[in-house]
Amino acid sequence: MEFFSPNANIPFMSWRKISVGISLFLIVASLLLLATRGLNLALDFTGGTLVEAEFEQPVEIEEVRAALDKAGFANYTVQSIGGAREAAMRLPPQDGGEQTVESQRAVAEAVAKALNAANLKAKINRSEFVGPQVGKEMAEDGVIAVVFVIMTIMLYVAVRFEWRFGVAAIAGEAHDVIIALGFVSLLGLNFDLTVLAGLLTVAGYSINDKVVVFDRVREIFRSARKLGPEETINKAINNTLSRTIITGITTFFALFSLYFIGGPVVENFAITVIFGVTIGTLSSIFFCNPILLWLGVSKSDLQVVKKEDPELASRP
Repeated sequence: MEFFSPNANIPFMSWRKISVGISLFLIVASLLLLATRGLNLALDFTGGTLVEAEFEQPVEIEEVRAALDKAGFANYTVQSIGGAREAAMRLPPQDGGEQTVESQRAVAEAVAKALNAANLKAKINRSEFVGPQVGKEMAEDGVIAVVFVIMTIMLYVAVRFEWRFGVAAIAGEAHDVIIALGFVSLLGLNFDLTVLAGLLTVAGYSINDKVVVFDRVREIFRSARKLGPEETINKAINNTLSRTIITGITTFFALFSLYFIGGPVVENFAITVIFGVTIGTLSSIFFCNPILLWLGVSKSDLQVVKKEDPELASRP
């Protein structure tokens, strides 16, 4: 199935100054947002108070969330435990300060008041401090792992294609993740483990999309005799455009299903990946390939070097 003719000749590279300029603006804007507003770290990173409540009648989790929202709580998580008559809630301290016995008690009392005000008839069974799921050591290990993955991706792309492709791929990965983080900061989404998973999903999708386009660039460089670098890259993008669009659309089907049906637990994940996939698809066309062109990739860089056999060369 083709949405666009593989023989089309849309001059994508003629717009490279505009597209890269827009990308650089978005990167700078995202970095400014992260520096000024930061990320709205959820309890996975900050810790909070665990409150377990028991209800006289079975209740839906949505009713509990509605009661907490009405009372002004934010950045909380709710899950059912032991059936429909018990729920566990993780909440930050009301004053945003340090965890103390008094603050835990105040949070538990405020939760009980909110639930009973919504006529849920709740009784608090337990309240205690819970630490962050992502501690300092885990965060440091995560940063090391991300750096290692980035270097490995760059090495893989450089070995499979050529070093210029590796540099362009990593620049595209950084572009996509930074802008996605800026988007999360702009919307004020709770930055929890699901959003972190969404960013990793964006990075994986992004590099896959770029490798497909790069693979076509290499094929055309090797097969076409008279095409220059700009024409070659344009032809490669046009050849893979239908695949890029179809892959993006089918991915959006799954993500919109998560957003509309999956509920609040995966809502932020879906939003992050929807935006990230959009940016990743555009960067594969309008950001990475201009960088590849500016780095001076040429046909000679991708030609297969044939090794000469001295014994055969000496034969008549």
